[in-house]
Amino acid sequence: TAVGELTGFTLETSADVVEDTALTDATKSFLAGRTSFSGTLEMNFDETDTAQTNLVQGAELTFAFLPEGNASGDRKFSGTGIVTGMSVGVTLDGVTTRNVSVQPNGGITIGNV
Repeated sequence: TAVGELTGFTLETSADVVEDTALTDATKSFLAGRTSFSGTLEMNFDETDTAQTNLVQGAELTFAFLPEGNASGDRKFSGTGIVTGMSVGVTLDGVTTRNVSVQPNGGITIGNV
C-alpha cells in the first residue's frame, strides 16, 4: 500500500570493512564486511491515511523505494524493515510534517520495476 502525502525519502547504505593487513605490508588492506541500510520517509501529516498511521515504532513493513518512478526499467530498492522512530513537525503557518525512520530486517534488493 502506498503511503499518502509522501514528499520524499532517504535511503542510506553502508558496508563494514575488516582490516587484513599483514605485519610485513607497507600499506593497510581491507576486506568487505557486513552491509546495512537505513531509510527515512518524509511526508505531510495525514491522519486519514491508514498506511501512514500504521507506521509506528516497532511496526514491520515491506517496502519498495522508487526514486525514478514506477515505469518499466526504473530503479527499485526493496526489502523489509522495522519502524524505529517517528517525528511530527509543526510550524506556524506551515504544513504539519511527519518523518518515519526504518531499520533493515535483512538485506536490500536492488533491481528494476
